[in-house]
Amino acid sequence: MTEHDLANSQLGSLSYDPAPESASIAHLRPSYGLFIDGAFTEASSHEQFATLNPSNETTLATVAQASSADVDRAVVAARRAYDTVWSKTTGAQRAKYLFRIARLIQERARELAVVETLDNGKPIRESRDIDIPLAAAHFFYYAGWADKLDHAGFGADPQPLGVAGQIIPWNFPLLMAAWKLAPALAAGNTCVLKPAETTPLSALILAEILQQAELPAGVVNIITGDGSTGAALVDHPDVDKIAFTGSTDVGRLIQQRVASSPKRLTLELGGKGANIVFEDAPIDEMIEGIIDGIFFNQGHVCCAGSRLLVQESVADEVLRRLVRRVEQLRVGDPLDKNTDVGAINSAAQLERIKELTAFGESEGATRYTSSCALPETGYWFAPTVFADVSQSHRIAREEIFGPVLSVLTFRTPEEAVAKANNTKYGLACGVWSEKGSRTLWVAERLRAGVIWANTYNRFDPTSPFGGVRESGFGREGGRHGLEAYLDV
Repeated sequence: MTEHDLANSQLGSLSYDPAPESASIAHLRPSYGLFIDGAFTEASSHEQFATLNPSNETTLATVAQASSADVDRAVVAARRAYDTVWSKTTGAQRAKYLFRIARLIQERARELAVVETLDNGKPIRESRDIDIPLAAAHFFYYAGWADKLDHAGFGADPQPLGVAGQIIPWNFPLLMAAWKLAPALAAGNTCVLKPAETTPLSALILAEILQQAELPAGVVNIITGDGSTGAALVDHPDVDKIAFTGSTDVGRLIQQRVASSPKRLTLELGGKGANIVFEDAPIDEMIEGIIDGIFFNQGHVCCAGSRLLVQESVADEVLRRLVRRVEQLRVGDPLDKNTDVGAINSAAQLERIKELTAFGESEGATRYTSSCALPETGYWFAPTVFADVSQSHRIAREEIFGPVLSVLTFRTPEEAVAKANNTKYGLACGVWSEKGSRTLWVAERLRAGVIWANTYNRFDPTSPFGGVRESGFGREGGRHGLEAYLDV
C-alpha cells in the first residue's frame, strides 16, 4: 500500500460521535402573532399556519397569517412612527438604537443560531459562525453611518424615503432581515418586514429584541404570511419603497406591479454563478472553495457557484479530487456540530431539486452522488456533482437552489468568459488562478455584480452586494446600501 493509499484508508475510517447543540436553547412560544406598532397582536382573521423543522417535519410553532387588513395596520403604524418620531430623530439617536440591536443579537446569539437551524435546516456551525455574527455586524456597521449621511457621497442633507416594505427569503432569514432593516433605519426610514412563510421564527425573535432595545413603536413592524401577504405589501399605496430578495419570477411580477407607481424598488434575485478554475490554481484551497461555493447552506444560496468551469488540462484531476471530497461531507442532523450539509428547507424545494437532477441524467450528464445515508424523516438530498455537462443542459441553465454542481470545461480564458457569461443571470462569479493579471483580465469581462478571487461566498457588511440582468438591480451592504433608502 502506498503512502497516498494509506492516507486515503485512514481518512475513510474516521468516525465522529454526535456533538449536538441542545434544541432547548430555543425558547419558542407555541404560537406567534404579528408584530405591529411595537407589540404582538393577533391577525384580524385569526388564521395561523405551522412552521416546520425540515429535518424531521415536526411543528415548531404556529404563526399568524396576515391579511391585507393587517398589512394596512402595519403600514399605518410605520407611517405614524415615521411622521411623529423617527423622521425627527438625529442620526446619533438612530445609531444608539442600532447599536443596542446589534449588542442584543450578540447576547442572544446562541439562541438565535439554534432557532435558525431548527427553522431553516442549515447546519448549526453555519448559523453560529456565519449567519448570526454577520447579522449583528450589519447593525453595527450601519449604526456607524447613521450620523454621517452627509458624508456618504449622496449630496448634502440626504433625506429618507419614508415607509419601506421589505420581503425576505428563507435561505438566510435573520441575515436578510439585517441586510434590509439596518440601512433603512440608519437612513431614517420606518419598515414593514415580511419574512418567508417557511422561516418566520428568527424574525419574530428579532421583534422581541426590538422591544428589548426600546425601539419606538411602529418603527419596525413584522408581518408573517404567504405570498398574498407579500402582494398586499407591494400593492399598498402608502409604501414608498419595496426591497425584495427572492426568485427571479416573483421579482419580475413585483417589478410589473410597481411600474405604474412612484415606489422605489430594489431586487436581489436568482443566480447561476460560475466558478472558474485555471490550471495554475492552488488545488487544495480551490477544492475547498468549490465545496463552500456550492454546498454551503445546502446550496440554498442565490450566488452559489453552481457552475464549475475547469480548464481542460486539469479537469480530470479536479473532478477526481472533488468527488472524493464530496464523499467525505457529513450529511445529517443540522444541530450536530459535525454536520456539513443539513436538511433541504421544504418539501416543495426538495421536489424541485429532484426534478432538475433527473433532467441532468436524462440529458446525458454523468452523475456522482454521495453514498451518505440519509435520515428517514425530513427533507434530504445527498450532495451531487454532474460531469460531462454542456451549456444546453437544464442543470447548467436553471437555478437549482440545492446541493448540486454542474462541471463544464474550457481551454482558453476567452472561452471561460464566454461560457460564464452565457446565462440570463448575473449575480456572482469566482476566479481561481495564481496569476493576478489573469484574474483581473477575466474579472473585467465577467457580467456579474460580485466577483470573488481565489475564494467564494465571502461576505462583509462594508462591501456592496447585488446583481445585474435577471439577478436584479440595486445594492445591499456597504455605503452603496444606503442609497436605496435615501431620496438622492
